[in-house]
Amino acid sequence: MTTRRGFLRKAALASAGLALGGVHTHTSAASFNRVHGANKKVNLAQIGIGNRGWEIINDFDRTGLANVVALCDVDLGAEHTQKALAKFPNAKRFKDFREMFDKMGNEIEAVAIATPDFAHFPAVMMSMAEGKHVYVEKPLARTFHESELLLKAARKYPNVVTQMGNQGHSEANYFQFKAWKEAGIIKDVTAITAHMNNPRRWHGWDPNIKQFPPAEAVPETLDWDLWLMSRDHHSYNKDFHYGQWRCWYDFGMGALGDWGAHIIDTAHEFLDLGLPEEVNPVRLSGHNDFFFPMSSTIEFKFPARGNMPPLVITWYDGLDNIPAVPDGYGVSEIDPNIPSVAGGKIQPAKLNPGKEIYSKELTFKGGSHGSTLSIIPDEKAKEMEKHLPEVPQSPSNHFANFLLACQGKEKTRSPFEIAAPLSQVFSMGVAAQRLNRKIVFDRETKRVTNDAFADAFLTGEPPRKGWEDFYRI
Repeated sequence: MTTRRGFLRKAALASAGLALGGVHTHTSAASFNRVHGANKKVNLAQIGIGNRGWEIINDFDRTGLANVVALCDVDLGAEHTQKALAKFPNAKRFKDFREMFDKMGNEIEAVAIATPDFAHFPAVMMSMAEGKHVYVEKPLARTFHESELLLKAARKYPNVVTQMGNQGHSEANYFQFKAWKEAGIIKDVTAITAHMNNPRRWHGWDPNIKQFPPAEAVPETLDWDLWLMSRDHHSYNKDFHYGQWRCWYDFGMGALGDWGAHIIDTAHEFLDLGLPEEVNPVRLSGHNDFFFPMSSTIEFKFPARGNMPPLVITWYDGLDNIPAVPDGYGVSEIDPNIPSVAGGKIQPAKLNPGKEIYSKELTFKGGSHGSTLSIIPDEKAKEMEKHLPEVPQSPSNHFANFLLACQGKEKTRSPFEIAAPLSQVFSMGVAAQRLNRKIVFDRETKRVTNDAFADAFLTGEPPRKGWEDFYRI
């Protein structure tokens, strides 16, 4: 297994390689150059192969650009990991990604990571230090500090291709928003309402909770200690495992971290929002110290940027917290471009996940993921038709875009330079949810100025013993 000393040694070699203008990792130049070959498939390792990981590995396989060489999961004996193991019988199998890199690092060129939010960071950091291109599901990391470290790592290892899995960045909404912004159709935006009001896993739980659920027997096939990775110890309970981890502050990012990257992403990038200067928890129904509120209204205030005015994003989640929509909004039909929740066919709660964008002259409505914007009301949309620019088609989906970037043929559309600040916005929103108080933030120093505890909260708890070196750049 790769030791902590070995991890640091390899990271140091990577840094030295950059300084010399040579190979940026301990892997050979031939290995790096093979990825950039004209038509060769990319040797891909998948960390997290059940549930969402199973979906991702199939998406990569369908591109015809990937050669799956390794599968890594902390529960290789679980029912939900068997499909991937059966589909790729020749891929080598590992429980621990550190062992995977130690035993077959030279055979791996790219890594896809689909673990719980809290477990993204160590696997991503080590993959980058090993010189492997990285695709990781959204949000990029659980804490503000982890996203900051990954942003610094992306700068340290510029030859490593990075992509966060907010798939809308390779679909129609991305190219439309970019074209409309460049053509001056989207300009002078002052407010955005963003919402995701579908049922969540913790709805129905008791918010009067006083302690974590009691310890239960760990499933025989699961390495629970490894599942926890750098998090402090929690006794196993079924409500921490599988998708239930998303409910808890200690493990997940709630509705905001789950869906924010699919709803706010294009506005955040193309309106150059960066980080907010103030975050206000306007409403937190069922607030407690353990899992996310039953409903939340969170206000993010962004300052003026260049010739763009100050902007406020207001986020709504919860079944009883549906925002008002503007006159002329029209009907809220089920949008086929928005995936169903957790694989189920759940009817939207009166309003699709999505957004309304208010500028000084126009109002837009849009959905999530790849859903395009429309101008409302219909009369204004018809008036604007002749002014709308042609929107280019996407040359590749999000998965092909990553693999083509590994081959040097494209650039990723959601690299860490873009994904990290977006994820940090969500981390700040979660901090306001958990602490239930306003956060005033200095965008230059990246520090909370009104609350020392909130400032420390953005850094998060220290990693468990044995995982500290992953947090050093």
